[in-house]
Amino acid sequence: MEIKPSEKNPALRKKSIPVEKITPEILKLIKEMKEALINAENGVGLAAPQVGVNIQLFIIIDELSKDGHTVFINPEITQVSKKMAIEEEGCLSLPGKWNELPRADKVTIKATDENGQKFKMKAKGISARLMLHEMDHLNGVLFVDHLKK
Repeated sequence: MEIKPSEKNPALRKKSIPVEKITPEILKLIKEMKEALINAENGVGLAAPQVGVNIQLFIIIDELSKDGHTVFINPEITQVSKKMAIEEEGCLSLPGKWNELPRADKVTIKATDENGQKFKMKAKGISARLMLHEMDHLNGVLFVDHLKK
């Protein structure tokens, strides 16, 4: 599976649709995305639109999980802190582009995992930034779009 770099990649600009059912095809996509993320240089998260599939799915590297990844299917932000943090941010779809960007310092997201289990995750700092970045991908937003505001 290939990460499709380019700000002009049409899949990166579309709003993703919900996953209706976790099918064998979805599980295969998740496996391939995990492998792509492992092989990506400096990659810590990957959203389905980055591999050309516009569904509400992203994966983050999470050292606390069993296999080192957490899968978010149909994620929904339930809480965002008002406190902001400015950190440098990049994207696998925009190689070589890095900019400082303000994002909320804390976030809570509810989602479904690849086993169909619903869960809620709270994150702060860089983990919150990562989740917000991947959520943006599901809405057709790239981190550079925030710089234009």
